[in-house]
Amino acid sequence: MVITIAAFGLTACQDGGTDTSSSSSAVSPAGSAKSSENKAPQGSAGGAAADTPNKSGVKCTDQINYAGDPRSNAEINSIGERTGHCPAPEKGTKPVGTPKKPGTKCTDQINYAGDPRSNAEINSIGERSGQCPAPEKKSAEPAGTPKKPGVKCTDQIDYAGDPRPNAEINSVGEESGYCPPIQK
Repeated sequence: MVITIAAFGLTACQDGGTDTSSSSSAVSPAGSAKSSENKAPQGSAGGAAADTPNKSGVKCTDQINYAGDPRSNAEINSIGERTGHCPAPEKGTKPVGTPKKPGTKCTDQINYAGDPRSNAEINSIGERSGQCPAPEKKSAEPAGTPKKPGVKCTDQIDYAGDPRPNAEINSVGEESGYCPPIQK
């Protein structure tokens, strides 16, 4: 339809363009069609190219790096579940979180006990953005295995193949009371 209107507009111009009322009315629809034509692909192509299909059973926040995105992980993941596509990361105009103190890790600056993210992930967000992210609340159902008193998680569960250091795994267990699930 846009091509038809544009062609009509060109035809009107090619007829000599002496009748200003017919050429301006013919050019206006073509001009407005061209204007909306230019806007539609930018929005849809930009969104389609940036949106990633949501892998079944995998949270969007586990597929794409959303560091600096002002939305919560829950909001991002619910968009992915609802639409079937992970939204493109947004860069917030206002800082999100607490300003990171120079030379101090975020995990040494804020108590992240119960936060499901690893210390490395939290600290890397702080390094990249200059803002320590707000602690995330753990889910209603604790993830992992209840930690036995006086036993390190790495002595309780075989974490062979888990990329995290034993100290990180054990600190999660100490802080949360649950040994974290094995990561592959």
